[in-house]
Amino acid sequence: MPELQGTSLQSLKKHKAFIPLYVCVGAGCLGALFYSLRLATRNPDVQWNRTGEISNEEFRTKQYKFYSPRVDYSKLESPAPKY
Repeated sequence: MPELQGTSLQSLKKHKAFIPLYVCVGAGCLGALFYSLRLATRNPDVQWNRTGEISNEEFRTKQYKFYSPRVDYSKLESPAPKY
């Protein structure tokens, strides 16, 4: 079975147009991995340890959104009820 073009270093030297494709796909994979890890560690809906109760009170004044321009969450009053 013949080898696919652009899958080895020898064929990448011949077909240089594949290099930006591999860079873009690699950057997209790294971005998706970073965002998934960030959601798993920063999102208040995720609890890694099973001890204690799930409490969203500590996230009342914290920013956990990835991008939120011009909003200071420490000064913003949350509309959620206080328990």
